[in-house]
Parts: sequence; C-alpha cells; structure tokens
Amino acid sequence: MAALSAVANTLYSEAAVTTTEHKQTDEALLIRRAKNGDQRAFEALYRSNVDKVYALCLRMTGNVSEAEDCAQEAFIQAWNQLSKFRGDSAFSTWMHRIAVNAVLGRMRKSKRDQNRLEIVADRTEVAPLTSDEGALRDLSEAIDRLPDGARHVFVLHAVYGYSHDEAGSMLGIATGTSKAQVHRARRLLAQQLKQEGFTE
Repeated sequence: MAALSAVANTLYSEAAVTTTEHKQTDEALLIRRAKNGDQRAFEALYRSNVDKVYALCLRMTGNVSEAEDCAQEAFIQAWNQLSKFRGDSAFSTWMHRIAVNAVLGRMRKSKRDQNRLEIVADRTEVAPLTSDEGALRDLSEAIDRLPDGARHVFVLHAVYGYSHDEAGSMLGIATGTSKAQVHRARRLLAQQLKQEGFTE
C-alpha cells in the first residue's frame, strides 16, 4: 500500500511539473506571437492576467473606479512596451511592475492625491473615521485606509510577497524605506483595529 502511495505521489508530482512546463511554453508562445503584432495572442495574455492586475491596482488605490482605470492603463502600456519584455521574470511579475507604475503615475497626476500625501506624511496615528458607515469591519478595509506610501509597500510585500528590494525597486524607494513603511503600516493597522475593538 505504501509503495502504491509513493508511486501515485510521484506520478502526481510529474504531472504537476508537466502542466507547469506546458503552461510556461504556451505563455512563451503567446508572448512571441504578441510581440509580432498578434492581438489575439495578447488578448489571451490579458485574460490570464487581468484579474491579478486589477486586484493589485485595487489594493493599491483602495478605489474600484481608479483600479479599473489603472488596470486598463497597465495593459495599454504592456501592449506598447511588449518588445521590452525580455523574459528575465515571469510575465505576471512584469505586469505587476507596469501596474504599480500605472498607479503611481495616476497619483502623481492628481493634485488631490499629492496634497493628501503631504498631509499624511507626518501623521503618527490614523485620523478618526468620518463616514456614516461607522467602524472598520475587517482587515481589508483597514488596509484600504492606510496612507498611500505605507499601503503600497504593505500590499507588495505582505500581500503579494515581494521582497523589500523588489518592492523598493517597483516604487522607486530605498530598501530601508520599504522596511520602514511596512513597519509603519503594521503599527497603523494595529491602531485602527484596536480602535475598532479588535484585540490581539
């Protein structure tokens, strides 16, 4: 029985590797075709990545409409810059970098967001809630209420698993700044959740 189980595990592992390799081969083929101007190939890449890109944009902006715009902008940029994709990283990683740049670019263009960044830069605690909806109900909403800098690093590092070096590179900040922002985000999240009655 143990021998059969071992054989089954081996076959399952080999099948998983084969499936992964097949997916990578398919993606590489789609990328080559898209680079040659095949729009259908790019549409297939879009379909396989749009949900993840949108989720990242939503986490970074905390706004559905802005996330949709940023995700759309990210894929427009990806199409225009596809010749620059060398395959050094996964296509999804490359798309994440473009999406981060789209979010940051949109924020730089918005005077309102610039003013908000300046206001929150020196805050040591979270501002009280003013909405009629009342208290924060879960961690997701607490993350959305973080100051932009802290939220961006926290999302990339703690949610998506990028290293501080990678997150810093995407955001154009030093590795030490990335670490400090994650520490700040965790402190602010703890404060928010404590204010709403969540205990450790």
